[in-house]
Amino acid sequence: MFSKLIQNDFPLTEFTHKEGDLYKIVTTFGKTFELMYGYYEECDRHSPLVRSPVPIYPDFTKEPVYTDDGTPFVTMMQDVCPFYKGEKKRTPDSTCDECKYFKHGEDWFGICTCPKNKPSSD
Repeated sequence: MFSKLIQNDFPLTEFTHKEGDLYKIVTTFGKTFELMYGYYEECDRHSPLVRSPVPIYPDFTKEPVYTDDGTPFVTMMQDVCPFYKGEKKRTPDSTCDECKYFKHGEDWFGICTCPKNKPSSD
């Protein structure tokens, strides 16, 4: 019964994008980011559950990027920092978009307006 429903409502389609193809270009808060198709983990490349490459967003915790005034970029799905201030209690699943310091930009991009996250200008 369910297989017929899935075949009718969710037909399997062939994906036309390949690893390394351009997904989109996003410009926000004065910076431009090229998002490419790829895999977040090497094991995904060979997994039968992952049928095709996915859009890869920057990992700003590993490679920080800042606006011209030194405000750090974050993504909505990024894990929260020690200065998280959200309406919900912090949990292991909390993300930056739940924080009062998150300022949404384009797509899944934003910036962290917490003054403690700006690099010091010593």
